[in-house]
Amino acid sequence: MSTTTTPAPSAPTPPVEEAHKETLGTIARDYVTKVRGGDVGSLPAVLGLIFLVIVFTSLRGETFTNQFNFANLFNQSAGVMVIAMGLVFVLLLGEIDLSAGFTAGTCAAVIGVCATERGWPWYLAILAGIATGAVIGLLIGLLVARLGIPSFVVTLAAFLGLQGVMLLIIGEGGTIPYRDDKLLAIMNKNLPVWLGWTLCIVGILAYGLVTYLRVKRRLDAGLGGGSLQLWALKTGAVAVVLLWMTYYFNLERSRNPALISLKGVPIVVVILFGLLVVLTFMLSRTAWGRHVYAVGGNAEAARRAGIAVAQVKLSCFMMCSSLAAVAGLLIASRDNSVSPSTGGSLTLLYAVGAAVIGGTSLFGGKGRIMDAVIGGLVIAVINNGMLMLDQPSGRVYLVTGLVLLLAASVDAISRRKARASGRV
Repeated sequence: MSTTTTPAPSAPTPPVEEAHKETLGTIARDYVTKVRGGDVGSLPAVLGLIFLVIVFTSLRGETFTNQFNFANLFNQSAGVMVIAMGLVFVLLLGEIDLSAGFTAGTCAAVIGVCATERGWPWYLAILAGIATGAVIGLLIGLLVARLGIPSFVVTLAAFLGLQGVMLLIIGEGGTIPYRDDKLLAIMNKNLPVWLGWTLCIVGILAYGLVTYLRVKRRLDAGLGGGSLQLWALKTGAVAVVLLWMTYYFNLERSRNPALISLKGVPIVVVILFGLLVVLTFMLSRTAWGRHVYAVGGNAEAARRAGIAVAQVKLSCFMMCSSLAAVAGLLIASRDNSVSPSTGGSLTLLYAVGAAVIGGTSLFGGKGRIMDAVIGGLVIAVINNGMLMLDQPSGRVYLVTGLVLLLAASVDAISRRKARASGRV
């Protein structure tokens, strides 16, 4: 007579929501573990930015933190930020584009010729400039991705050649003025106060809704990486930052309000946030963006996985040059004209520095569009704050170079830790 044993009842599986329930303490511990493993992201740049703001505020609080200078920081750094956004795509591949600065100047010259000399409508002139940038990126991408010429050599040749193109368009020592009110308004006008608040509230609600739905889908599917507590924390932080910025921009910042009033969110700030949202979505939420990270992480593995490596490289160089065209428009709008120095001098070096300081790796495979914004602000704060302290240009360059070297060192150390912890 056989006996059967009844298996002990297993413990009930907790619902998905309970399995993924996290406290703030758990979130903090997970983040510390990630940082110790080498995934520092933009943390060093954010801490550096906070430190610089505190230092310059304590030394020149009456001028550094006033409303006028706050808006001026974004105005000064906008062109560098947008070029850095484009460079993020190229740096993610482990490549470089040394021609981005003069691509910006050449495209700005094309816009000036079309709008001022040919009389084209402003929107057609902008499209012509961006198309010029896309063509430049296409040519660079073909030489790098199809012929296999190192990007350093190709873009160095473009760096030299585009200076010649600019001189041929503008003329030796000449300029092309921007006279169209719409083109000049990009860097010199502000939104109405009511419109700034409206965009702020809509942006917060849209961010909260989109991220909530994404987290909810992951929880419902039983996947990790989702937490309503973390969602609430991030959404609250975004709301605080946007509300404070909008409030500060809407304060009167004119030195003589009786003559002219300066209130409202600058138009260029809306453009920067728009580019940040769209480009971040492209990199993090599309198949193309995943392919960019895959190629940058390991091109051979990506090729064996069926990814068209050459096409991904080509598209990234086109994206970089197209965004450089947008940056050229911003720089020329701020200067009210295009000259042979537009996009030259230190523009490219600052843009590369902004991307790297913000957390984008020079070795490829790691970086975000937000890195360009944070790094651009770090460089702008250094330049702005030290000039307010009446420091000579030599010291400004020295400090900026040291910050860039420190950022590259942090990148190298974090990659070593990531390899040791098995994250790479």
